[in-house]
Amino acid sequence: MAQPPRPIAVDRPFPACEEETDDIRMSRATAPIVSIMLPQARSTASVIIRATYILPNGARTMPQKTIDLRSDTVTLPTSAMRSAMARAELGDDVYGEDPTVNRLEALAAERVGKQAAMLTPSGTMGNLCALLAHCGRGDEAIVGDGSHIYNYEGGGASALGGIVYHVLPNQPDGTLALDHLRAAVRWLDDPHSAQTRLICLENTHNHCGGTVLPPAYMADVARLARERGLAIHLDGARLFNAAVALGIDAREITRHVDSVQFCLSKGLSAPVGSLLCGDADFIKRARRARKMLGGGMRQAGVIAAAGIVALETMIDRLAEDHANARILAEGLAGLPQIAIDLERVQTDIVIFELRNGMDADTFVHRLRARGVLVGDMGGERIRAVTHYGIDAGDIEQALDVISSVLV
Repeated sequence: MAQPPRPIAVDRPFPACEEETDDIRMSRATAPIVSIMLPQARSTASVIIRATYILPNGARTMPQKTIDLRSDTVTLPTSAMRSAMARAELGDDVYGEDPTVNRLEALAAERVGKQAAMLTPSGTMGNLCALLAHCGRGDEAIVGDGSHIYNYEGGGASALGGIVYHVLPNQPDGTLALDHLRAAVRWLDDPHSAQTRLICLENTHNHCGGTVLPPAYMADVARLARERGLAIHLDGARLFNAAVALGIDAREITRHVDSVQFCLSKGLSAPVGSLLCGDADFIKRARRARKMLGGGMRQAGVIAAAGIVALETMIDRLAEDHANARILAEGLAGLPQIAIDLERVQTDIVIFELRNGMDADTFVHRLRARGVLVGDMGGERIRAVTHYGIDAGDIEQALDVISSVLV
């Protein structure tokens, strides 16, 4: 049985130490030693702190970085975001007087081709405000059985808005079949039925593996909705991943929907926040819903400043996440103990299944012990998400660890 690395004595810290220049991450299975080195330049009081490990054979190694692939929500803000947050011009957003929030909302509306936008603390609140603005109590919203709105948002529209979910099966690519949609719409003159008011789509589709709904499909749904007098809400938490994957402007997707919510805090790497966008009357109703839900924030420009940087600098780099997801997926496809559909790996999400008899919980815990974090989707399904802060080298290391735990 391999022995764990052996710790040696820790040097006493230099009294004038003011900052750590290396991020030290410790594995549970190992104990690091810390060496303190004075900088060559005597004009600074900071020191360099580095951690190393002593292995049983006497070799010294640097500690491994934790590779966190659980979600793109674990991203950290960039230095430009932190600077913008510190400098943000502020006001009271509930009064509509925070200039940084106003600037972000105008930018967001322009990026998706809508009249107006509203900042919310989360995508869940953004989606809920949308449903409350589109539907009244007893009205019906059509959702997919794999949708985030239906599965991961606490049933808020039903619990708080009295809105009825009409659940249709998502196809493997994340779409709702057009014939299913046509058959699901209730006739408004039938007193026995809830009145269908809204179709909810998701692009990209999380549960289906980050799949992209193409504009042609969005246009087909829009035609159906117009024929039946329905609105369409798009849960576009990862909208810009879809646009980058398709090589088109996001407005080519959002032009087919009445409202859209997108997240700042996933691949765009802002620390918090989502935007709900639509026409001016819709956003007016949504602001009332946000206030009712406790989402009215005061000097929210601190949050909005990072969102502006995200929209201005972080969209194009999503292509790097997609490329890393492809590296991961193709590496996994080469392991006989794993089943994966490469056609479904289109953006930053990689979903795969174990076929060696190991359950997902055991697999996840074995990876965690070796410094790789992934998501357990139940049964034998695993999710990994690439994002800012993860590079191709991290993916190769993760593949090595995955291969080792499957032996």
